[in-house]
Amino acid sequence: MWVFATGFVVSLGLIVAIGAQNAWVLSNAMRGYHRSVIASVCILCDSILIIIGVYAIQHIQSLIPPLVPILTVLGVALLLSLAFKSLMRAAKGGEGLQVSDVINQPSAVKVAITALAITLLNPHVYLDTLVLIGSVGAQQTDKLWFVVGACFASFVWFSILTSCAPLLKKHLSSPTHWRVFDAGMGMILLAVAVSLVVSYSQ
Repeated sequence: MWVFATGFVVSLGLIVAIGAQNAWVLSNAMRGYHRSVIASVCILCDSILIIIGVYAIQHIQSLIPPLVPILTVLGVALLLSLAFKSLMRAAKGGEGLQVSDVINQPSAVKVAITALAITLLNPHVYLDTLVLIGSVGAQQTDKLWFVVGACFASFVWFSILTSCAPLLKKHLSSPTHWRVFDAGMGMILLAVAVSLVVSYSQ
């Protein structure tokens, strides 16, 4: 269960970070655009990439030895950058999450294709899943339970995000609530970056 919890926490800490994917998911789910389709696409993509990362990261490293260390350094730098930006936004404050109303709803197919593009064309997703989650998972004694925990985190996050998005619209539009949310995400990202550095220094 400890390995499961590790996978869950590491994965959740990375997935929850507000980026292009989550901003798009929030925006469209708040409008009621095929929320189950959006959640399914995001969960499926995350799960596939997590599995590849955990089970293939060592093989990839054996083929290209410098690749994983370099990507890991870049990943830590990315985490620190995102944490800094989140904490700066929390310190300065903002306007909250603004969502405009759109009358015409796109088809489920169009939403699914857009969700795939937003997910797979985002370079951050590969650093998060293949490198960061994959590197931590490859060091676990029971990779299977780590993968289950990491994939479950994706399932929980996107299920809650899409199903509760209409309720979140009012609260996340509040600058104060958004600052608290950003501060929490910044601390999680910082903690994951530090834990990854520690694990690689041992």
